[in-house]
Amino acid sequence: MSINSFGHLFRVTTWGESHGPALGATVDGCPPGVPVDEAMIQHWLDRRKPGQNKYTTQRREADAVRILSGVFEGQTTGTPVQLMIENTDQRSKDYGDIMEKFRPGHADITYWQKYGIRDYRGGGRSSARETASRVAAGGLAREAIRAIAPDMRITGYMTRMGAHEIDRSRFDWDQIEQNPFWAPDAQAANDWAEYLDDLRKSGSSVGAVIEVVARGVPAGLGAPVYGKLDTDLAAAMMSINAVKGVEIGEGMSAAMLTGELNADEIFMGNDGKPSYSSNHSGGILGGISTGQDIVVRFAVKPTSSILKTRKTITKTGAETEIVTKGRHDPCVGIRAVPVGEAMMACVILDHMLLHRGQVGGQVGETRGHIG
Repeated sequence: MSINSFGHLFRVTTWGESHGPALGATVDGCPPGVPVDEAMIQHWLDRRKPGQNKYTTQRREADAVRILSGVFEGQTTGTPVQLMIENTDQRSKDYGDIMEKFRPGHADITYWQKYGIRDYRGGGRSSARETASRVAAGGLAREAIRAIAPDMRITGYMTRMGAHEIDRSRFDWDQIEQNPFWAPDAQAANDWAEYLDDLRKSGSSVGAVIEVVARGVPAGLGAPVYGKLDTDLAAAMMSINAVKGVEIGEGMSAAMLTGELNADEIFMGNDGKPSYSSNHSGGILGGISTGQDIVVRFAVKPTSSILKTRKTITKTGAETEIVTKGRHDPCVGIRAVPVGEAMMACVILDHMLLHRGQVGGQVGETRGHIG
């Protein structure tokens, strides 16, 4: 398994397994002089950690991050930053029954087909536990972004749980941190609570749609053809465990629009910068940021480990049935929100550094006769 890294200049390598002694991230390419300490990164990990309410897995992990290298006297040194999170609440015995069986909808069978060996204790690298490493790296990226573009804000929230969507007319940024679903719609959060509680008690699970918005992103990030900002964002989101679809801006719905409806008309703003009538592009045109909000949406499938009996096969090919015990998220999309934010932060910082390396000057500085 050789591909465990992502990013170009800000490069993140994650390591560790769900039921191993620890997991973490090695971050190379973080600029020197970024103020950071463990508490800053811990803030973001605390938003993702399990066991915070009855709607997530009851595995109790502190997710306490340790910085092992790359930081001296409260600042990054420009050398690799090693971040480690110890696993403290593994219950590997819960997985004894699936040692010889494959969970339907899970990566168990493909890992076995590829490598001929798999860590059945929670899924090893295929477990959503791996995303703690990404959130730690994303916390470091956020601090670097804060130093470069202090007005930028990256916010994720859930827009759909199963068949139930938020009402955009009730969208409230302040509601996102006020409910366990990161929902910007208080009424939807109340409805989802009752729905998910019933689903959880039945032993099943459900999927979700997460939207991540980056506000205050400068124009000019990204590059044409193979260095597109949206290409890297789509790949980053698609790499998150259980994600099955990614959209930028209008996404798949753009196929239903006419040219005049889809076009974001351009005007000259009072600040001397371009302004737009709408944002169907999701803040990216031709792979390059426009200066509008960057909007990314991804779909998370239902958790595969459920208490419902499902048909499957064993490693020898014998037909059998399976019920997955243990502690699992009835909607893994809930804890995917801070993961999506982290991936957005890593990609945007990476493109800020790429832009600075190629173009120089201010990140996203508008050239030509505009601005």
